[in-house]
Amino acid sequence: MLFAQLTGQPKFEIIPESDTDFWGRSLRTNMKEDPATSTNATANGAVLDLRNVTKFYGDFKAVDDVSLQIPAGAIYGFLGPNGAGKTTTIRMILEIIKPTSGAITVLGQPSALKVRNRIGYLPEEKGLYKKMKAWSIIAYFATLKGVRRGEAKRRAFEMLEKYGLKDFAEKPTEALSKGMGQKVQILASIAHDPELVILDEPFSGLDPVNQQVMEEIIRDLARRRRTVIFSTHVMQHAERLCERILLIARGRKIFDGTITEAKRTVPRRVLIETGDDVTPIRNLAEIEFIKPMANGAGEAAGPSAGRWEIQMRDNADPQAVLQSCFARGIRLRSFDQSEPSLHDVFVRLVGPEAREASFR
Repeated sequence: MLFAQLTGQPKFEIIPESDTDFWGRSLRTNMKEDPATSTNATANGAVLDLRNVTKFYGDFKAVDDVSLQIPAGAIYGFLGPNGAGKTTTIRMILEIIKPTSGAITVLGQPSALKVRNRIGYLPEEKGLYKKMKAWSIIAYFATLKGVRRGEAKRRAFEMLEKYGLKDFAEKPTEALSKGMGQKVQILASIAHDPELVILDEPFSGLDPVNQQVMEEIIRDLARRRRTVIFSTHVMQHAERLCERILLIARGRKIFDGTITEAKRTVPRRVLIETGDDVTPIRNLAEIEFIKPMANGAGEAAGPSAGRWEIQMRDNADPQAVLQSCFARGIRLRSFDQSEPSLHDVFVRLVGPEAREASFR
């Protein structure tokens, strides 16, 4: 199964177990990497570096010339509609599959297999050994990455307690709900305290409560300066968690940068409500257009309703509208200049595919 595909036979030397709590900053993992693979990042400071990566399946181009660099300690989102190429990109990073062309560097090495013990991976296809107890699943995968058995068991119980599964530690995984099982699997993927954590659609199938727990796990990793990459097509998770995002559609990179930079790609929108005529502000240099806002049925409400949507030009300040209304005697009942959401960015940059993804 993909969950265990990166375990292999690690090169490590057992060192004394630490007395520090698993969640303490000084605790690492009970192994020493081969010195040849101990580089933390590439020359440009990136934990992960993709250069012109392309993947063909026959004549179908699944990933098309993608380049990106991810700095250490970041929460980085791979965003895009279903079928955009997110999982294929992740599998190439982990060397589960090889790119058709291009180069990938992971933790300073040309192959993820050389640093597999420093990587934690949650695949899109979820699965657990049904007869094994929850704690033993976590401990088992920690030992595959070099953690001693006694330490692995201690970490397993500690993590289950921290994330609300203490009472289910001795239960076989087949007795757990889907959300509980998914939490066990994510804990198993990070029990060896990896430097780089890659989560493929970690929120898929989780109820709102367990989605909050998953977000807590990701934030805990970030507080401990681990680099976290996760894929999703649900923008709300990325907006709450990510510092930087890759937006991919049809296999191509269409945006790579911070959340703030992403929102700047969408012109600001101002919503006003007034009983006065808005003609005096229609020709302002900062305004692209003004139109009546839609009513609850999705139809234009008409000028008599007094609610207007104002599309600003690129880099225009919405305060210019407010100042102009005051100067021209337009009395406002409301003025809303909320910034665009990441969903707005997604819809604008991805296009028709974004609407399809929103219904999946």
